[in-house]
Amino acid sequence: MQLQEILYTQGFGTRRVCAGLVQQGFVQVYMPEQGSAPVTITQAAMEFVAEGLRFRVQGVDWPYAERAYLMLNKPAGTECSQKPSTYPSIYTLLPSPLRLRPQKAAVQGVQAVGRLDQDTTGMLLLTDDGKFIHRMSSPKHHVPKVYEVTVKHPLDEKQVSKLLSGVVLDDDPKPVRAAACEAVSEFHLRMTLTEGKYHQVKRMVAAVSNRVEGLHRSSIGGVSLPADLPLGGWRWLTADEIVAVQTKV
Repeated sequence: MQLQEILYTQGFGTRRVCAGLVQQGFVQVYMPEQGSAPVTITQAAMEFVAEGLRFRVQGVDWPYAERAYLMLNKPAGTECSQKPSTYPSIYTLLPSPLRLRPQKAAVQGVQAVGRLDQDTTGMLLLTDDGKFIHRMSSPKHHVPKVYEVTVKHPLDEKQVSKLLSGVVLDDDPKPVRAAACEAVSEFHLRMTLTEGKYHQVKRMVAAVSNRVEGLHRSSIGGVSLPADLPLGGWRWLTADEIVAVQTKV
């Protein structure tokens, strides 16, 4: 694949812009036979094997990725929307190439896999793989999601028991149950859900006469949010993690 085409697929602009980046000496490629230092390439049409390619654009290193799979540690006060109404969009936390990766759909770049409320923090997945988004969002795909919940009133065994046995929400007569639930401390509840109803954690906690004061998603499937990923920070998912986040109950 031509270098200008590789850059285009990775979101660095139009083909003309990508060709210009190469011709102006802003692109370097890591070539195994040349040692560890990247080599500046100025021929936009130069051919490379895209899979496994590492390159540097304007001083920033990038791996080639046919599809982007990311993990973001969402901070409070951000919206999971391309057109936020009140708070800044989570997409402003990502570098431009990830937001501009070309898509056949009208919206370009990576998209959030599900949403977290503006005041909720923690693990959020983003990708430009539509099939992955559909699979992860399907009600039939019971991927466990673990939430760390700070509550207003002291917890007791009765509340935890009700959350495990099922509570009725106002939009569905069928009881909704937590897949797992434990009182970590007097005001810290750890709850695992396999569904994604609107404001589900908050509404379930309200149904047992308590109130959510803080909400943080700590894991999805078999992957936990790394302790060293700061609020607002992101990183690529590894190949193993892409499989593990899809692990069902």
